[in-house]
Amino acid sequence: MNDFLNFVGSCKDKIKITKDKNLEYDPYFYERQTELQQIRDDIKSGKAEMISDKDFWEDIDIYVSSLQK
Repeated sequence: MNDFLNFVGSCKDKIKITKDKNLEYDPYFYERQTELQQIRDDIKSGKAEMISDKDFWEDIDIYVSSLQK
């Protein structure tokens, strides 16, 4: 820890502390961004398949119907 503090002390003129608005509002912003980018890449490469809007709502209707039984 002392080595780190000495290093920071010797470089304090070059160190600038800034607030990241993305992290202020959402502490997991960058993790979520990375995950979403991976999902997009998987869809583009064909590793993951998107279902159509019509199929999605049909699945929802089937699920809701099963809850009502």
